[in-house]
Amino acid sequence: MFELKPINPETYRQQTRRSTLYIALTFIVLALLVSGLAVMVLGVAGGDNFRLNLAGVIVALIATALLVRYLFWTRPWMAAAVYGWQLKRSLMKVTNVMHHVTAGVMAGNVAALKLLRFYHLGVTQMYQLDANSSALSQMVREIDLHKARLEALGIDPGQTQLDPQWIVEVKKYAPLK
Repeated sequence: MFELKPINPETYRQQTRRSTLYIALTFIVLALLVSGLAVMVLGVAGGDNFRLNLAGVIVALIATALLVRYLFWTRPWMAAAVYGWQLKRSLMKVTNVMHHVTAGVMAGNVAALKLLRFYHLGVTQMYQLDANSSALSQMVREIDLHKARLEALGIDPGQTQLDPQWIVEVKKYAPLK
């Protein structure tokens, strides 16, 4: 279950830039080492070693992806990037069933109402973290109207957790045409 966490956007951007730099440097170093080693061991002096260099870069790319997923992912310096990835992944899960969510909201289904509120809070945070205020400003009216509806129904508007059961439940609603 994913939960939204309060994060300072400036700190988030600083930390994600740092983790991106670390990963890029890891890839560059691996690409240079593997390509150089491949040319040194298997290359032809004065010959065309493009294929060996390309193979070295591909191996370095795969190695970097594996390092990120299995070694770097749990490191503290990757926490902001991992959170951002999980946030966007959670929002995508909702986006993929948004036509069902809309139908559920129209029918007054509580799970759909909560899911849409989580989506609004998540999108708001994502836009703030990415410094995309123009896209957020286009949604403010819809977000405020939905929040007011939840409050009128006595439903807590602080839906900061994505309950996977909500997605299962809203899939029962036929999309609107």
